Amino acid sequence: MADNATRAPSQIEFPLYEARALVRDLMTPDPKIYWVDFLFHIVLGWAAFATALHASWLSGWQILSYCVAVLAFYRAAIFIHELVHFERGTFRLFRLVWNLACGIPFMIPSFTYDGVHYDHHKPGIYGTSKDGEYLPFATQHPLGLVGYVLLSLILPLLLVTRFLLLTPISYLIPSLRKTVWERASSMTINPAYIRQPDAVRNDRYWQIQELAAFLFAATVVSSVALGKLSCQVLLLWYAVVVAIFILNSLRTLAAHAYRHEGDDSLTLVGQYLDSVNIPGNFLTALWAPVGLRYHATHHLFMSLPYHNLGKAHRRLVRELSQKELIMQTNRNGLWHALRQIWREAATATVTKTTHKADN
Repeated sequence: MADNATRAPSQIEFPLYEARALVRDLMTPDPKIYWVDFLFHIVLGWAAFATALHASWLSGWQILSYCVAVLAFYRAAIFIHELVHFERGTFRLFRLVWNLACGIPFMIPSFTYDGVHYDHHKPGIYGTSKDGEYLPFATQHPLGLVGYVLLSLILPLLLVTRFLLLTPISYLIPSLRKTVWERASSMTINPAYIRQPDAVRNDRYWQIQELAAFLFAATVVSSVALGKLSCQVLLLWYAVVVAIFILNSLRTLAAHAYRHEGDDSLTLVGQYLDSVNIPGNFLTALWAPVGLRYHATHHLFMSLPYHNLGKAHRRLVRELSQKELIMQTNRNGLWHALRQIWREAATATVTKTTHKADN
């Protein structure tokens, strides 16, 4: 029998029970960490936004404030990922505050991710056509990666259109409600994704969030049209949101190997081996905030709170018997992860082209 060094990763039995025992004491979220982290960054973000708005156009002070606003808002917005994984009925006040201070102003109320992302973790859904957060990028033309990132340039406009226009129109045309729910109510990367009627886990009163987002967008746009607010508010908002989506699209491309094709289901360990950890350093946390640089570890233990993911990863690397599988999910940095998926996509494209030519 071949030893572990010569066997394919999928053939090696992952010591899941051992790994669970190693991190069992890290599963409880600390509310104080969530509140301090989120409130600090959302306040910092709005303060930097106001500073950039009132600073001289393209001055050094404005550019600095803009960069701070982008990074602070980005970290605050990523807490939507934690909201999905909270135990049902917990952190209700935190969810409310997050929506009021971040989700609604940026047209990403928490219901747009609730349920959808939770399904992404299910072994029977992950990597299949029912997974809204997965596309086999590594098996497709590499230009698809570029297109996905460039989509960030129009996403803010699509979000405003969805809540400012489609919300009231869909209530005037009831038959449109079903389409809006299925096709325009989810934060996904799979354009073919159809949201199911029961794809809600915590945000049972999602219609209130939808109405609040409509009212916020209508108030801001009306205020600008009436001269009550400067149009620079909308321009700066757009510039900030575009930068956030570009950062997040790059992070998303670095979060998985994206090699799985078809509707065959993957086991939990299969998900883990198709996911990526980028431990990096403090700079890594700027583009992969709130624990998302340990994305493979998160897929292995989706209920681990973000503030314990780093500790869990280091403990697994240090103490788990099958360390080679842990190291297999690691990348050296964002560029390393993006370069690898680009190279695999390019190779797959050449292989498919050659195969067609031979036939």
